[in-house]
Amino acid sequence: MIEVLYFAWVRERIGLPRESIETGAATVADLVAELRGREARYAAAFADTAALRVALDQELADFSAPLAGVREVAFFPPMTGG
Repeated sequence: MIEVLYFAWVRERIGLPRESIETGAATVADLVAELRGREARYAAAFADTAALRVALDQELADFSAPLAGVREVAFFPPMTGG
């Protein structure tokens, strides 16, 4: 079981701040593909992964990163500084 968190416009498109997911996904990209296949709202949120960042257990990661042992996955748009 993995806790998935959604922030900013990702949360707005999906309509949830977080959810617990039972998944067999090996990587973040696999998880995204699984989520895209759920419903149109997920497909819309994950349509352009180049516009997203991901953190695994609060550490920035790539979409090719493995999910083995991960408890939390967070998706969010890139941050801008100022």
